Amino acid sequence: MSKYFLAALIVISACHPGLARAQDAAAPFDGDLQRMAEILGTLHYLRGICGANEGGKWRNEMQALIDAETPSGDRRARMIAGFNRGYNGFQQTYRTCTPAANVAIRRYIEEGSRISRDLTARYAN
Repeated sequence: MSKYFLAALIVISACHPGLARAQDAAAPFDGDLQRMAEILGTLHYLRGICGANEGGKWRNEMQALIDAETPSGDRRARMIAGFNRGYNGFQQTYRTCTPAANVAIRRYIEEGSRISRDLTARYAN
């Protein structure tokens, strides 16, 4: 599933490098990228406590997103803050894996996939 996230984000970045990087201005898809970062942070935490044995997979996906988008300044800070918000928000709620945590994982993967598909459809043409 994460391959699709990364692939879509690389395509978006490659198709619109000027939009995303022009004087650190906000790109039209920044809100979606920040939400994706938050989802990746959430998955990094929840998959860890639910014994997925993925190590830093979701953190690495976040790093790949940053590397592909190459944001600077405020854009970079907002993306990192989104990841941390996702991680910290669930860290405060879940100490162990529960059925609700597994439902949250499934929903966040579905939402991330939808965002990825929407971004690709909207900006990769």
